[in-house]
Amino acid sequence: ENKHEEKVQNPDRGEDETKEEMGSKTWADLAGEMKMFLWNPEERTCLGRTAKSWGLILLFYFIFYTCLAGMFAFCMYVMLLTRDRVSPPGVMIRPYLNGFTIAFNVSQPSTWQPYVDSMHHFLAAYDDRVQEEKNIECVSGQYFIQGGNESEEKKACQFKRSLLQNCSGIEDPTFGYSKGQPCILTGHCISYKPGCLLFLQIIGYRPGAGVPVSVECKVQKGNESDLRSVDFYPGNGTFDLMYYPYYGKITHVNYTSPLVAMHFTDVKKDDLVPIQCSLNGKGIINDINSDRFLGRIIFTLSIGK
Repeated sequence: ENKHEEKVQNPDRGEDETKEEMGSKTWADLAGEMKMFLWNPEERTCLGRTAKSWGLILLFYFIFYTCLAGMFAFCMYVMLLTRDRVSPPGVMIRPYLNGFTIAFNVSQPSTWQPYVDSMHHFLAAYDDRVQEEKNIECVSGQYFIQGGNESEEKKACQFKRSLLQNCSGIEDPTFGYSKGQPCILTGHCISYKPGCLLFLQIIGYRPGAGVPVSVECKVQKGNESDLRSVDFYPGNGTFDLMYYPYYGKITHVNYTSPLVAMHFTDVKKDDLVPIQCSLNGKGIINDINSDRFLGRIIFTLSIGK
């Protein structure tokens, strides 16, 4: 009671005594306490846990992370399995400048010149001279399957822009835009991004199951007579099998995607004409309404006089 009264009367003295008690611990005492925390021989604990406690917690985390790894592996398996079944996963067009509407006036070159410049820039990699220097001539009508080590550089087949004939930009540098008969390119690409063409390239993918995939175009909604004539290049608008399979960007270094050019030679003028171009072939999916890019592309032509 007297000590309590002394503390009440002189609280500063109690604080001093506490400080003295804390300050009385030496480094040896602290080291001993740390050593006891790391391993307590009396209670047989390590870091405050017994062997049984450590075993249970390690078992819990082992099961927990094993389940996480299993779920991740399963998700990857399902994703790859689904990816192989979707052929093709997406469709795009070229030129791609202002979304999916190609609008210009024939009498105003400033309205169609950006489309022309975009086409020339894109087709530079397809110049006949460039293709002859980098790539080889392949046998048409059959897959170009290359063996050897996966890391070995693969050869690529030539795709010359001259194959696009009236849509090559060689004889008509304006690709028909100066005449109100625009050319639009379709093809496939390695990455799914704006400006990529037709179907996303899947490594090892062989489209059409031995039969070339073709392209067809029609009016998406409205009067079918708004689109009276479309010419396809090369040939009948098919992707030759010799450009498949694709072996990846690392090994297929000079690979250039095959193209199909659509030459809209007779389209209704001074009106918006919605057009749908679709891929056709075995295993091709192009009729899912919830995805406008799956095996098809929908765009609008607006050609003014």
